[in-house]
Amino acid sequence: MNTFKSIIKNNIRQYGMLIALVFIMIFFWISTDGILMRPVNITNLLLQNSYIIIMAIGMLLIIVTGVVDLSVGSVCGFIGGLAAVLMVRYHFNVYVTMLICLAVGAAIGAWNGFWVAYQKIPAFIVTLAGMLIFRGLVLWLLGGESVGPFPEEFQRIASGFIPDFFHNPGFHLTSIVIGVILSIIIVFLDFRSRRNNQKYEFEVLPLPFFIVKNLVVVAAIMGLCIVMASYKGLPNVLVLMGVLAVIYTIITDKTILGRRIYAMGGNEKATKLSGINTDRLSFFCFMNMGVLSALAGMVFAARLNSATPKAGNSFEMDVIAANYIGGASTTGGVGTVVGALVGAFIMGILNNGMSIMGINIDWQQVIKGMVLLMAVFFDVKQKNKSGK
Repeated sequence: MNTFKSIIKNNIRQYGMLIALVFIMIFFWISTDGILMRPVNITNLLLQNSYIIIMAIGMLLIIVTGVVDLSVGSVCGFIGGLAAVLMVRYHFNVYVTMLICLAVGAAIGAWNGFWVAYQKIPAFIVTLAGMLIFRGLVLWLLGGESVGPFPEEFQRIASGFIPDFFHNPGFHLTSIVIGVILSIIIVFLDFRSRRNNQKYEFEVLPLPFFIVKNLVVVAAIMGLCIVMASYKGLPNVLVLMGVLAVIYTIITDKTILGRRIYAMGGNEKATKLSGINTDRLSFFCFMNMGVLSALAGMVFAARLNSATPKAGNSFEMDVIAANYIGGASTTGGVGTVVGALVGAFIMGILNNGMSIMGINIDWQQVIKGMVLLMAVFFDVKQKNKSGK
């Protein structure tokens, strides 16, 4: 019993919101008479929140350094508008357009990073200015009107599905195979990590808890794949989000770059005194955020099949909230990719579930605001208890 309490206490930040996500899903599953978990609705849920999830992964690195980027929603809308103008009005090749948009996103991130990292202007001011600048630019670029439709190849970014290589009618076997392979890889990597930690006498989860944790992960992956296989299979955008999640988990957990970003967020002065170029780290985080905002902008535009002047409005609030709800600290130095994903899914399920139940948009905003407040309150209380 003491061991169980110790595990819960030491990992409450990591697993607390994951448990909350499960209970929220169960609540809306019951409240919507099962509509929430239907394959069509789950597909819509993934597509509707894909751009938030993509930006939340990038925002994690920004928040870990102790600041936020308020310009991401406007950048997302601007890049969607740029893609529309290039492809629809000037008939650029789809893939050339995507490369240009990613390059412009990187340049925008570099612009923000330059002022924050090298000119020492507070990130709040720089990104607030960016939010206004790029909101104005998207209005100018589109001339106040929607631009579309897009070529079919571009639409497939957000609305396409992985083909079934087994050609099995009624059930997408390829999705099941992908789920099995992914489950094996995750369990293998977790087992190898546990073995390495034991080798160097680091603390690890007791074997029963380790087994239960992996069984839950495998059950969640296979459950999702089975549900999706009964519809059209796995959406392309889900694969994109999965690849990004893996890449950024490796960056944050396994690389020197990731350790330095967390060290900077924990204590920037001490990190700088240790010989690490914190200005370069900050510049990289903002540039990275620009690239992912551009990617999210293209995904959002592809899903709507048009670019609109109001695209990206308030996206920054959902992106920032997703990270804080997922366990990121308001003071920096703490946060995980998995937490950002969990936070984004909590926000997405709240939006989807309340809409199915017919709750008015005004009360939806109130409820989401309260969830964010309680998540940060929980984080602050845990810090105070631990003395950090």
